[in-house]
Amino acid sequence: MTDSNLFDLLERFSSLTRVWFRQHPLLAELQPIQLSALMYLARCNNYSNTPQAVTEYLGLTKGTVSQSLKALEGKGLIVKTQDARDKRSVHLYLTDAARSVLDGSLPPAFLALGESRMGEHAGQLVTLLGELLTEVQRSADLPSFGLCSTCRFHEVVGGSPFCGLTREQLVPGDAALICREHQPLMPHGPAPRDKVA
Repeated sequence: MTDSNLFDLLERFSSLTRVWFRQHPLLAELQPIQLSALMYLARCNNYSNTPQAVTEYLGLTKGTVSQSLKALEGKGLIVKTQDARDKRSVHLYLTDAARSVLDGSLPPAFLALGESRMGEHAGQLVTLLGELLTEVQRSADLPSFGLCSTCRFHEVVGGSPFCGLTREQLVPGDAALICREHQPLMPHGPAPRDKVA
């Protein structure tokens, strides 16, 4: 039997986070799935802000996510916008009210305080947890939903980020956002390169 210490620690952090969210005055009216959807939409790019992408990211059923998104729309926390090119597709955007809720409550205060007290070890922990997540996703063949800047398709063209998969120029901030199409860099593969436009 493998050691359960890591699982126990992660589960305890998860429990503490759920308690903190339930007790936070800005989050009292939100169900956990609604909060998870908002947090994802706050960090994803325009390729990834569709109901289908939210469903895939959360790993829940389409019906469950659909009901949660309707509730968020009813609370004035998200708006749906029809895709300009594909009229069958919609994009989900946070409202200013949703951004205020997230800005006023994340990251959880207990976690931020603990991280600040760890000093340089906090950065090491983040790196190690990131590596663990990558290994879990790779071994279970799960989509990575990683940051654009860490994707094998990420390029820089004319000093701006560029998606080699879609062949589209991106706005500078996109490189720091979650992408549904993310493909991890190959181990020991080449770093993203700057191309001449």
